[in-house]
Amino acid sequence: MNTLASSDAPALPAPATSATPAEVVDEFLRLVMIPDPQSASRFTAPDIRIRFTGNREMQSPGDTSAFNAKRYAWVKKKIERTEVVAGGTPDETVVYSLGTLYGAWPDGTAFEGNRYVDRYVVRRGLIAQMDVWNDSAEWLLVRAGLAVL
Repeated sequence: MNTLASSDAPALPAPATSATPAEVVDEFLRLVMIPDPQSASRFTAPDIRIRFTGNREMQSPGDTSAFNAKRYAWVKKKIERTEVVAGGTPDETVVYSLGTLYGAWPDGTAFEGNRYVDRYVVRRGLIAQMDVWNDSAEWLLVRAGLAVL
C-alpha cells in the first residue's frame, strides 16, 4: 500500500514520454496531497476538465486544494491500487486510483477508511480529465445526525 506524503516516492521530472500514465497520476497525487498544486499543475493539460465530488467543476489543482482546505483540517490518500485501461483514442489512457482517505475534519476529529475512486484521462503525457468520488459527504451526513452507516 502506498500512502501519499511529502517523503514518499522520489519526485519525477516534468511529464515526458518516458513516464507512464500511471506514473504521471501517482506523481500528480503526491504533489496535490502535500499540498503543492502549483507543482502538480505541471502534470495537467492547459484545458483540464475537473469534476470533484458532488459534480463540482473546477479549473485547476489549486481549486481542488482550496476545496479540500474547507472540507478537511487535512487529508491524505492511501492508494490501494492503480488501474490502467485503454482510453477512447489511441493517444489516451484512463488511469483509476482507488483507496481510502485519512485525515481530520475541520474540528480536528480524525478519520480513516473513507473510500475514494479517482478517474484520470491522460493524453500525450498530461492529465486532461479528472473525476473524483469519495464517501466524505455520506460521512458528514452521519456526523450531522442526518444518516446512519
